[in-house]
Amino acid sequence: MQERYAICFSSKTGNTEALAKVVQETLPEESCAYYGSVDQAPDNAEIYYVGFWTDKGTADAASLAFLKTLHKKQIFLFGTAGFGGSEAYFQKILDQVKESIDSSNTVIGQFMCQGRMPQSVRDRYVKMRDANNTQLNWDAMIQNFDQACAHPNSDDFAQLKQMLTKK
Repeated sequence: MQERYAICFSSKTGNTEALAKVVQETLPEESCAYYGSVDQAPDNAEIYYVGFWTDKGTADAASLAFLKTLHKKQIFLFGTAGFGGSEAYFQKILDQVKESIDSSNTVIGQFMCQGRMPQSVRDRYVKMRDANNTQLNWDAMIQNFDQACAHPNSDDFAQLKQMLTKK
Protein backbone atom coordinates (compact mmCIF):
# COMPACT_ATOMS: atom_id res chain seq x y z
CA MET A 1 0.00 0.00 0.00
CA GLN A 2 1.20 3.50 -0.89
CA GLU A 3 2.03 5.75 2.07
CA ARG A 4 -0.53 8.49 2.73
CA TYR A 5 0.65 11.99 1.99
CA ALA A 6 -0.57 15.52 2.59
CA ILE A 7 0.08 18.63 0.51
CA CYS A 8 0.06 21.63 2.84
CA PHE A 9 0.94 25.14 1.77
CA SER A 10 0.82 28.83 2.49
CA SER A 11 0.54 31.11 -0.53
CA LYS A 12 0.25 34.88 -0.29
CA THR A 13 0.35 35.66 -4.03
CA GLY A 14 -0.61 32.33 -5.59
CA ASN A 15 2.93 31.29 -6.53
CA THR A 16 3.29 28.55 -3.93
CA GLU A 17 -0.26 27.35 -4.58
CA ALA A 18 0.69 26.90 -8.26
CA LEU A 19 3.56 24.66 -7.14
CA ALA A 20 1.20 22.77 -4.80
CA LYS A 21 -1.07 22.04 -7.77
CA VAL A 22 1.90 20.56 -9.63
CA VAL A 23 2.64 18.35 -6.62
CA GLN A 24 -1.01 17.26 -6.56
CA GLU A 25 -1.04 16.49 -10.30
CA THR A 26 2.21 14.51 -10.07
CA LEU A 27 1.49 12.23 -7.10
CA PRO A 28 -1.02 9.34 -7.02
CA GLU A 29 -4.41 10.80 -6.14
CA GLU A 30 -5.61 7.78 -4.16
CA SER A 31 -2.87 8.25 -1.53
CA CYS A 32 -3.63 11.93 -0.85
CA ALA A 33 -4.93 12.44 2.70
CA TYR A 34 -5.14 16.24 2.48
CA TYR A 35 -4.63 19.17 0.12
CA GLY A 36 -4.85 22.71 1.44
CA SER A 37 -3.68 25.34 3.86
CA VAL A 38 -1.04 24.65 6.51
CA ASP A 39 -3.46 26.24 8.98
CA GLN A 40 -5.90 23.33 8.70
CA ALA A 41 -3.60 20.41 7.94
CA PRO A 42 -4.40 17.20 9.82
CA ASP A 43 -1.86 14.82 11.35
CA ASN A 44 -2.92 11.76 9.36
CA ALA A 45 -0.17 11.25 6.79
CA GLU A 46 3.30 9.78 6.71
CA ILE A 47 4.67 12.19 4.10
CA TYR A 48 4.12 15.94 4.09
CA TYR A 49 4.74 18.13 1.06
CA VAL A 50 5.00 21.56 2.66
CA GLY A 51 4.94 24.70 0.52
CA PHE A 52 5.87 28.16 1.72
CA TRP A 53 6.55 31.66 0.52
CA THR A 54 9.71 33.43 1.61
CA ASP A 55 9.53 36.13 4.26
CA LYS A 56 12.72 37.73 5.54
CA GLY A 57 14.96 34.89 4.36
CA THR A 58 12.91 31.97 5.67
CA ALA A 59 9.44 30.46 5.31
CA ASP A 60 6.39 32.50 6.22
CA ALA A 61 5.24 32.32 9.85
CA ALA A 62 2.28 29.98 9.22
CA SER A 63 4.47 27.42 7.44
CA LEU A 64 7.14 27.56 10.13
CA ALA A 65 4.54 27.08 12.86
CA PHE A 66 3.11 24.06 11.02
CA LEU A 67 6.52 22.48 10.43
CA LYS A 68 7.22 22.68 14.16
CA THR A 69 4.17 20.48 14.83
CA LEU A 70 5.43 17.57 12.71
CA HIS A 71 7.16 14.62 14.36
CA LYS A 72 8.38 11.34 12.87
CA LYS A 73 7.27 12.34 9.38
CA GLN A 74 8.87 12.52 5.97
CA ILE A 75 8.90 16.06 4.60
CA PHE A 76 9.36 17.44 1.10
CA LEU A 77 9.82 21.22 1.16
CA PHE A 78 8.86 23.48 -1.73
CA GLY A 79 8.79 27.23 -1.87
CA THR A 80 8.98 30.46 -3.79
CA ALA A 81 11.03 33.60 -3.28
CA GLY A 82 10.70 36.95 -5.00
CA PHE A 83 14.45 37.24 -5.26
CA GLY A 84 16.03 34.51 -7.27
CA GLY A 85 18.51 33.47 -9.86
CA SER A 86 20.87 31.91 -7.37
CA GLU A 87 20.73 28.32 -6.13
CA ALA A 88 22.95 29.40 -3.23
CA TYR A 89 20.30 31.92 -2.14
CA PHE A 90 17.55 29.29 -2.37
CA GLN A 91 19.67 26.83 -0.39
CA LYS A 92 20.25 29.42 2.33
CA ILE A 93 16.47 29.84 2.66
CA LEU A 94 15.90 26.08 2.75
CA ASP A 95 18.60 25.69 5.41
CA GLN A 96 16.83 28.33 7.51
CA VAL A 97 13.50 26.53 7.11
CA LYS A 98 15.04 23.18 8.10
CA GLU A 99 16.05 24.68 11.45
CA SER A 100 12.32 24.68 12.35
CA ILE A 101 11.93 20.97 11.63
CA ASP A 102 12.15 18.53 14.54
CA SER A 103 15.05 16.09 14.26
CA SER A 104 12.64 13.12 14.40
CA ASN A 105 11.53 14.05 10.85
CA THR A 106 13.35 13.24 7.62
CA VAL A 107 13.56 15.79 4.81
CA ILE A 108 13.17 13.67 1.67
CA GLY A 109 13.40 16.45 -0.91
CA GLN A 110 13.31 20.15 -1.56
CA PHE A 111 12.56 22.60 -4.35
CA MET A 112 12.56 26.37 -4.67
CA CYS A 113 12.03 28.79 -7.50
CA GLN A 114 11.49 32.46 -8.03
CA GLY A 115 7.96 33.85 -7.74
CA ARG A 116 6.05 36.95 -8.78
CA MET A 117 5.78 39.81 -6.32
CA PRO A 118 2.95 42.35 -5.99
CA GLN A 119 3.24 45.46 -8.20
CA SER A 120 3.40 47.57 -5.03
CA VAL A 121 6.90 46.19 -4.43
CA ARG A 122 8.15 47.49 -7.79
CA ASP A 123 6.44 50.82 -7.20
CA ARG A 124 8.26 51.13 -3.85
CA TYR A 125 11.61 50.35 -5.52
CA VAL A 126 11.04 53.01 -8.18
CA LYS A 127 10.02 55.55 -5.53
CA MET A 128 13.17 54.85 -3.49
CA ARG A 129 15.39 55.06 -6.58
CA ASP A 130 13.78 58.32 -7.69
CA ALA A 131 14.24 59.77 -4.19
CA ASN A 132 17.99 59.19 -4.64
CA ASN A 133 18.05 56.67 -1.84
CA THR A 134 21.44 55.08 -2.48
CA GLN A 135 21.24 52.51 0.32
CA LEU A 136 20.62 49.73 -2.23
CA ASN A 137 21.07 49.25 -5.96
CA TRP A 138 17.44 50.01 -6.83
CA ASP A 139 17.93 49.37 -10.56
CA ALA A 140 19.06 45.82 -9.78
CA MET A 141 16.08 45.38 -7.47
CA ILE A 142 13.72 46.58 -10.22
CA GLN A 143 15.41 44.26 -12.74
CA ASN A 144 14.96 41.31 -10.34
CA PHE A 145 11.29 42.23 -9.88
CA ASP A 146 10.76 42.27 -13.64
CA GLN A 147 12.48 38.87 -13.98
CA ALA A 148 10.33 37.42 -11.19
CA CYS A 149 7.14 38.33 -13.07
CA ALA A 150 7.64 35.27 -15.29
CA HIS A 151 7.78 32.79 -12.37
CA PRO A 152 6.83 30.21 -11.49
CA ASN A 153 6.77 29.07 -15.12
CA SER A 154 6.64 25.83 -17.09
CA ASP A 155 10.38 25.25 -16.59
CA ASP A 156 9.94 25.61 -12.81
CA PHE A 157 6.99 23.18 -12.91
CA ALA A 158 9.00 20.65 -14.94
CA GLN A 159 11.91 20.85 -12.47
CA LEU A 160 9.54 20.32 -9.55
CA LYS A 161 7.96 17.29 -11.23
CA GLN A 162 11.44 15.87 -11.82
CA MET A 163 12.32 16.32 -8.13
CA LEU A 164 9.10 14.61 -7.07
CA THR A 165 9.55 11.59 -9.31
CA LYS A 166 13.23 11.02 -8.49
CA LYS A 167 12.81 10.65 -4.72
